Amino acid sequence: MADEKRKGTEKAAAKDAAGKRGAKKSTPKDAPDAKKAAAKKTPAKEAPEAKGAAKKAAGRRAAPQKEAPKPSKPAPIMVRASSRYVRAAPRKARLVADQVRGLHIDRARALLQFSPRRAAQDIHKLIESAASNAENNHDLDVDDLVVAEAHVGKGLVMKRFSPRARGRAGRIHKPFSHLTIIVRQVEAAA
Repeated sequence: MADEKRKGTEKAAAKDAAGKRGAKKSTPKDAPDAKKAAAKKTPAKEAPEAKGAAKKAAGRRAAPQKEAPKPSKPAPIMVRASSRYVRAAPRKARLVADQVRGLHIDRARALLQFSPRRAAQDIHKLIESAASNAENNHDLDVDDLVVAEAHVGKGLVMKRFSPRARGRAGRIHKPFSHLTIIVRQVEAAA
């Protein structure tokens, strides 16, 4: 029994020694990597702080003093009128809006009054409304107004069905538009 115990202790001592040798072998390999990693981490932490401090210092030195803004002409007053859910197709209403965009308000009224398109009536009403807004709310002279912008946006589309042959149904789309007209006063030529 004593021999068996000695053999057991000798085996345990041999395993410990082998473990220590393996640990010794891996330690030298790991040590340079650990040193490199430690060396890399240390400057990386210092670099952003140093850069940030340098930027702040450079920013303080290089910041020029702001000059006072020059007095400019006041922006022209833009008067807006809009109509939503107009029963006209946006594609067709855009054709009329493109015709009046940029025109003097009297020329736009004349053009729309004799236009055969159905959307012309709605845009004519809208231009009259914008002119009234400019006169009553902003004290502008109606004779000096120009159609600055004319937008036509897409509204909802009602879908209806019409009976067709052999039990089928034909789809009918009834689109709506959102109209916006913006007028501004013409700057007097100096």
